[in-house]
Amino acid sequence: MLTKESRQTLEKQQYGIAGRHSAVKICSWTKKSIRNEDVCYKEKFYGIKSHRCMQITPNLACCNRCIFCWRDLSTPTVTEWKKEWQIDSPEEIFLKCLEEHRKLLIGFRGNEKADKQKLAEAFEPNQVAISLSGEPVLYPKINQLIKLLKEKGMSTFLVTNGQYPDILENIELPSQLYISIDAPNKELFEKIEQSAHPDAWERFNRSLEAVRKLKCKTAARITLIKNVNMEDLDGYKQLIQKAMPNYIEVKAYMFVGSSRQRLTIKHMPYHEEVKQFAIELEKILPDYKIVDEKAESRVVLLEKIKD
Repeated sequence: MLTKESRQTLEKQQYGIAGRHSAVKICSWTKKSIRNEDVCYKEKFYGIKSHRCMQITPNLACCNRCIFCWRDLSTPTVTEWKKEWQIDSPEEIFLKCLEEHRKLLIGFRGNEKADKQKLAEAFEPNQVAISLSGEPVLYPKINQLIKLLKEKGMSTFLVTNGQYPDILENIELPSQLYISIDAPNKELFEKIEQSAHPDAWERFNRSLEAVRKLKCKTAARITLIKNVNMEDLDGYKQLIQKAMPNYIEVKAYMFVGSSRQRLTIKHMPYHEEVKQFAIELEKILPDYKIVDEKAESRVVLLEKIKD
């Protein structure tokens, strides 16, 4: 799947390549937590311990080329798993990701700012964010991987771009499933997502309907890009009401990584702008209310009001 050049590029960016098509990377919030500097908003919102989270992907390829994506886009763009690609087993992926995760943490042993207890615990992650790069559900054995992680006592956060509704309809339930809602209408969706699927908008809407039926915690993540998609609130309302997720995260686009090749720092909204957008969204979504925020991450959380 990976060329020698793309593999070298990813390794320079501190990815740990785990087998033929998987990777792991230490999140900046994991590093901050180990140094007792701060924690990820997911810890604040959902109780996930940042220092015990392992961020992985079982598939580095993606069907979309989202303009806001911070990930390296030298990895393959495909609409389906290619027949010639060999498939690593879930057990191989887990063991190799864990091995690479621990290798990437080694340097903290010489860091005077590192909390020794947290660092020891970081070597034994109990939470897996299946969201690092690429589209995770395109990995042919995604259900077996989620099941394996659950058997090992790990919670799982799975992130999808919503281009594979048939897979979502039969997904092994993770602890929480995220679906990205990054545009309120078809025109903006095509501009932002730049999918290789000719029927991407239709696939996405089918995926929202599939998410609504899932019996696990679900979240919609809206990445706001200033002067691009901070409009058409009614469009967002209609999409959200198709999925009716437990949570809505309204988050600012961050001017980092490869996205800097396509966007500018002026596209990054301030937290006050994100919060105002969330307030306006709350006004037209009677089933949701704002329950939390994290200014450092420029994110606001809305939760579905229980019946």
